[in-house]
Amino acid sequence: MEIAIGIYDKFTALDCVGPYDVLSRLPGARVRWLAAAPGPVRADAGLVVHAEASFADVPRPDLLLVPGGMRFPSHEEDPELLEWIASAHEHTKWTTSVCTGSLALGAAGILEGVPATSHWAAIDALAQYGAVPTRDRVVIAGKIATAAGVSAGIDLALTLCERIAGRDTAEAIQLGIEYDPQPPLNSGNAGEVSDELKQRALETLLASQ
Repeated sequence: MEIAIGIYDKFTALDCVGPYDVLSRLPGARVRWLAAAPGPVRADAGLVVHAEASFADVPRPDLLLVPGGMRFPSHEEDPELLEWIASAHEHTKWTTSVCTGSLALGAAGILEGVPATSHWAAIDALAQYGAVPTRDRVVIAGKIATAAGVSAGIDLALTLCERIAGRDTAEAIQLGIEYDPQPPLNSGNAGEVSDELKQRALETLLASQ
């Protein structure tokens, strides 16, 4: 299975590094990092990831994944990315996103009437693309799969592993990466915290730009 992760300037690293670590363990999987052109791409907090190939080099991946970021991809700044999503989607087995990556799927024109999720601070923006905003952590709608913010990408990847290779394989991968969340704090759900904390959270995200 050919898996392509499409990155762009100021993407969020964990959106795709988490899924990469899971999906790369699928039997027979080949995961490739793509960008508008091969070479280094800087994440929003400064990490640099090397794109081994361009979007044009991998026109028909079996699974494509688009991470989010504090800067949303646009037709003006990221035409190659959005054109690749739209074109590749016609041939994929799975078209997926993490966090605000779903806005890129929307901008590429593939979410009309489709239930989808995103980061809590951006989920309402999905409606402008005709999507049906859904606040679940992972949303599967046909072959389109979207995940909520950042860390939800690991949940998405494990869900896909189960769909692709079966429960036993997905459970083995989950155990191998020791994914057993027991957060030390209880503030990870935007629906259960104060507006003040939400504002502070956004400030911490912006401070890392």
